[in-house]
Amino acid sequence: MDKETIGKVEQEIGYTFKNKSLLEQAFTRKSYTEERRKGESNNEILEFFGDKVLDFIVIKEMADHYGELHDTGYFCASNEGELSEVKKQIVNSKSLSARIDDLGFAKYLIMSKGDEKNNAQDQTHVKEDLFEAILGAVAVDCRWDISKLQVSVDMMLHLDDIVSRDLNVHYDPVTLMQRWSLRKYGVLPEYKFIPQKNMPGRDIRPYYGENGRLDTKAYAHGDEDYKCILYLAGQEFVGYGFTKSEARYAAAAEGYDYLEEEGLVFLMEDDIEDCSEEHAVSNLQILSSKGYFKTPSYTFTETHDGNGNPIWKCECDIEGFEYSTWYEAASKKEAKRMAAYHMLANILRNQMGTIGKLEG
Repeated sequence: MDKETIGKVEQEIGYTFKNKSLLEQAFTRKSYTEERRKGESNNEILEFFGDKVLDFIVIKEMADHYGELHDTGYFCASNEGELSEVKKQIVNSKSLSARIDDLGFAKYLIMSKGDEKNNAQDQTHVKEDLFEAILGAVAVDCRWDISKLQVSVDMMLHLDDIVSRDLNVHYDPVTLMQRWSLRKYGVLPEYKFIPQKNMPGRDIRPYYGENGRLDTKAYAHGDEDYKCILYLAGQEFVGYGFTKSEARYAAAAEGYDYLEEEGLVFLMEDDIEDCSEEHAVSNLQILSSKGYFKTPSYTFTETHDGNGNPIWKCECDIEGFEYSTWYEAASKKEAKRMAAYHMLANILRNQMGTIGKLEG
């Protein structure tokens, strides 16, 4: 890795390495070292360390946000199941892989010829490994300084923004289809339920549970099995479930997928939960992932005040936009949050109602 690449990565993760070779090691696949016979200087062990770092920091952040420590003990309004589900949403393979895509790090991977031929840089587990290896490298370089690890996790994952969201907020396809139908036609969607108790034998079909997880399983039809048909936009969408609620969920998911594929989903205002400063970085990322505009980029410049304290300037740019926004603050995190907030405000003020999703 050249000096420019290392500098770009360090800027994005909020950490400057003392030993630059550790960062290069984080990007080096085991297949490369085996092919070149360069020993064990690859990201395998760093990935292991990073996995533990990520778990610890995520749990620490959740403990700080969802509970309180009193003289009589630690109290949390959320139960173990709720917290476990939040943690899984934060650290699952797809989430970590998506963040590597957002950061643009996969293109810097150092791989074997076989990996290059198989486009390993596009594989979810490879990008997940890279995410964890980078954290592992930070941990080793900073000698496990919790405050520095916290900064890197926040910068790479927007962790503080994610855990600050309400545990009970869940935007399921049924709600999304209701909003769409009301805006488009002024009426609620029409669903028809058909009991499946008279269908013998077993079947394999898509199944959506209440938590939104898609599965494919075989099960016997019984008195509680339902088929649901959603009539919308001149189309019929079918879903199955053990209950009416589950069947409706599956049908709505099929309907919403169709709207997205056909470019019929409404504009960005429906995809923003909270326009506050606190969620600005996350909201820009959400809108970008949904295709409204390109991924935002953040550039940091450090200066100092009269007392030698650091002042960080963050500039937010989006490819294709004529303007950029910036903000100065005592921390990178605050500067980034406010630069993103001003960008989001400009987008909503200037383009709401006219900006659509990108073609393709």
